[in-house]
Amino acid sequence: MGKRSNYERAQLDFYPTPLEALLPLLPLLPKETAFCEPCAGDGRLITMLHSAGHRCVAAFDVKPRHDSIRQLDATFMSEQDMQGAEMIITNPPWGRDVLHQIINRCLLLRPAWLLFDADWSHTKQAIPFMEKCTDIVAVRRVKWVEGSSGAGMENCCWYRFDASAASWQTRFRVV
Repeated sequence: MGKRSNYERAQLDFYPTPLEALLPLLPLLPKETAFCEPCAGDGRLITMLHSAGHRCVAAFDVKPRHDSIRQLDATFMSEQDMQGAEMIITNPPWGRDVLHQIINRCLLLRPAWLLFDADWSHTKQAIPFMEKCTDIVAVRRVKWVEGSSGAGMENCCWYRFDASAASWQTRFRVV
């Protein structure tokens, strides 16, 4: 259930990433990025990133929906699980308890791009994470459910987190 609707949420917050949500991020990724996708679901985000010339070296999900994706909870991913990835790119569950655990885990491992709701950055709960948030890329509202009549009820953004960030200097980008 969202704050602007009374729809029940999909199990485990499984909403495959639509291409329109990925497009604003693509110009910001280094060429041929080797990435890890820890909330891979059915692999749709991986397929789109492959089409853009990037390389997935590790993919897992708490409930994989494709044979190529290994079962693993992203809140427990380790250095071994990175398989040489340069960064993490994912559309994680938006529930704050899991989302915050995933952000913390990413900060231990690699710079990470995470796609979730835009309002998050304007809340008290975001404060502990914003010092390590280097970039916010506006996406807008996208259609999360194929075949539905309209876009989702929430604006979303790509957030880049990096534990090596020197100071609180988040760049807000509209691509």
